[in-house]
Amino acid sequence: MNHTHSAPRPAYPAVVLAMLLLVYTFNFLDRQILSILAQPVKKDLGLDDAQLGMLGGLAFAALYSTLAIPLALLADRTSRTWVITVSLGVWSGFTALCGFAQNFTQMFLFRLGVGVGEAGGVAPSYALISDYFPPEKRARALSIYSLGIPLGAAGGVLLGGYIAQNVEWRTAFIVVGLAGVAIAPIFRLVVRDRPRPAATAENQVPVARVFGILAAKPGFWLMAFGAAAGSMCGYGVAFWLPSLMQRSFGLSLVQTGQFFGALLLTGGVAGILLGGWLGDRLGPRNRRWYALAPAICYAAGAPLFIAGVLADSWPIAFALFLLPQALVYVWLGPVLTAVQHLVPAHMRATASASFLLINNLIGLGLGSWAIGSLSKALTPAYGDEALRYAIAAGLCLYLVAGALMALASRFLQRDWVD
Repeated sequence: MNHTHSAPRPAYPAVVLAMLLLVYTFNFLDRQILSILAQPVKKDLGLDDAQLGMLGGLAFAALYSTLAIPLALLADRTSRTWVITVSLGVWSGFTALCGFAQNFTQMFLFRLGVGVGEAGGVAPSYALISDYFPPEKRARALSIYSLGIPLGAAGGVLLGGYIAQNVEWRTAFIVVGLAGVAIAPIFRLVVRDRPRPAATAENQVPVARVFGILAAKPGFWLMAFGAAAGSMCGYGVAFWLPSLMQRSFGLSLVQTGQFFGALLLTGGVAGILLGGWLGDRLGPRNRRWYALAPAICYAAGAPLFIAGVLADSWPIAFALFLLPQALVYVWLGPVLTAVQHLVPAHMRATASASFLLINNLIGLGLGSWAIGSLSKALTPAYGDEALRYAIAAGLCLYLVAGALMALASRFLQRDWVD
């Protein structure tokens, strides 16, 4: 742990946030690049949609979700920056190895490795942001950090599609993986931990105690399962939408990358920034809004998304996707801020990892697999259009997410810890 006691320069928190955003961008770039490469990977390795769905979700989420808690506990007790640095190097190295996979088993194992690395990236980053930013600015800071989701996913589909079409899909994995490895030492040189109290029996909290505090709070469970339902839909759509654009709308790899990249960089960025603004604007007045605003946005976004999936042309689909793409990202800043305030400050990384365990194991682990399996089951009847109807059915989960978030809003005032 870094015990330097000098106060940070006024601009330094912004530097820390920028570096964390860069790392999170690579987190999602490495995580989502498989979505744009799914069709050439499927053809080259002889896979079906169910296997592709496993590579996009379960292979990544299995260890990503479960290892997040011990790594977050390690970050709370030692150095958050070191845990993030090592994690970045590990997941980037395994991303590069994906370019050498010769069959489903090898690709599955390499994707497991990507998940192992990324397990140590997000929860310590949430806690580090909470260390550097006061409560009244925290939702916006967490929202800026969360821009790594659309930026990384957009970078993955744009860069991956271009390299795959002009070189080959294997090169795309290798290039983005090695770039992440190169950034890891730079991150460690720039980002410092904030001073924290010396280890004591009081702040070296057993993980079971953190679980006990969270388990007693209905707001935690409702937000976690609400986010999981939304993420199951969101991750599933993010993984399969590029394939849909190629199968049903006839776009090339590069055109698909441009379509999905533009959607993420406009709708996704706008929605995350809106969520941070709403959280900091409305949350301090009434803490219910940290969950209620996402609930409203989820419910409003689902019908428009379904209409876009069922559209006849890609320009109409893009127009219909744009607003819901923003609405379904609103939850990030407000909900992540609320989770940080369900426990005392020295438990934040572990609390975030507990939230992410539920969110990612269900959402990331099952989303792409469920849609892929449904698409496979519908293929005898609908052929290449089966994926369209599988995605449309999955989008109904956003309505479930909205209902759970609305229920969670009733408990936040009681569950809150300043």
